[in-house]
Amino acid sequence: MAKAEGKKRIVVKVGTSTLTHLTGKTNIARMAKLVSVLSDLKNEGHEIVLVSSGAVGIGASKLGFSSKPKTTPGLQASAAVGQCELMFLYDKLFSEYGVVVSQLLFTADTFENDEQKEHLLDTFNQLLSYDALPIVNENDSVYVAELLNGDNDCLSANVARLIDADLLILLTDTDGLYDGNPNENENARLITYVDKITDDIFAIAGGAGKKGTGGFLTKIKAAKIATDSGIPVIIMNGEKPTAIYKALQGQSVGTYFQKKGE
Repeated sequence: MAKAEGKKRIVVKVGTSTLTHLTGKTNIARMAKLVSVLSDLKNEGHEIVLVSSGAVGIGASKLGFSSKPKTTPGLQASAAVGQCELMFLYDKLFSEYGVVVSQLLFTADTFENDEQKEHLLDTFNQLLSYDALPIVNENDSVYVAELLNGDNDCLSANVARLIDADLLILLTDTDGLYDGNPNENENARLITYVDKITDDIFAIAGGAGKKGTGGFLTKIKAAKIATDSGIPVIIMNGEKPTAIYKALQGQSVGTYFQKKGE
């Protein structure tokens, strides 16, 4: 049984597939529900950091494209447009609950530079002390490695490790980790609890999501980073954000990855 009760500093990562419809346009209803849940969790006393994908998809849609651009500069430009729209929506929705949001854009290289990493940690801690909600994304317009090869999963794990979070929640378009591909095998079973991330776990984690770039393998990589750092991880379906309440009450939701030493 997942033991997520009482967690205070929580990093929530939301993927493109959760934030958008199959048309590529923003899923406003789901985004609004996620915002209401995170705002309510803040009211309960939790410190929330949101790592949000979606800039490229939302930007491409706003530019009138039927799909994401095929070129790297096109993806970068879409990210630049989409990030503005994404933060506008978050600011508008969170403001309805009196929550102040902030934007933090950085790259994976930041975690390799001790001085930059220290400054970033100072910023996170100060924002949280001000009761603001940091919203994080990769700076896709200047750093293309994650833009082309992955999603924000590992970024969220590194953020959780940096700020010494109590829990990392990854919202995706499946119910969690299955022992097979549920889209191809109707007998595939949800794995509700993982006590250790082994090579076998990596072996069954394959296939990309509907619209994200990371696929499930990057989520397992992220879970490995976090759990090795003493942070438990829950991978769960972002379709119904209210399920986060159940997860924090210790109910079995999605796949719970036990932290090292738990």
